[in-house]
Amino acid sequence: MRYLHSMIRVADLEKSLDFYCNNLGIIEAKRQENAEHRYTLVFLSAPGDLSTAEENKTPLLELTYNWPTEDQPVVSYSQGRNFGHLAYRVEHIYQFCQRLLDQGVAILRPPRDGRMAFIRCPDNISIELLQQGDALPPEEPWLSMPNQGAW
Repeated sequence: MRYLHSMIRVADLEKSLDFYCNNLGIIEAKRQENAEHRYTLVFLSAPGDLSTAEENKTPLLELTYNWPTEDQPVVSYSQGRNFGHLAYRVEHIYQFCQRLLDQGVAILRPPRDGRMAFIRCPDNISIELLQQGDALPPEEPWLSMPNQGAW
């Protein structure tokens, strides 16, 4: 397993970038925009980690900005909900999730896509598990397993 990133939801991307980059001196390592799902992900790196961060070899801070809509022109988050999740890369997501199930851990968002799953720690913090490399071919029981609760 390898630690990947921590995610924080931000209401104002430019204001957040100003704080993290200009005040703290953290550097934008990469950015992903998704017009279909209306969000922007900005991954930030400590200056000394930038060269390895660009190769996904260093843990990053992910700022997630959900674009406003006509129905919700201002996105705000309750205290604590703005912190999104911790993320870890695993070698074989199905085997890893099965081991967790066998230990009594609920898989809240099963890896139906062979790539991503979510669990929660005892303190209710979401943990994202991501398949190393390409997604595995979808298979049962994961393919038909429903989500549980919030993740």
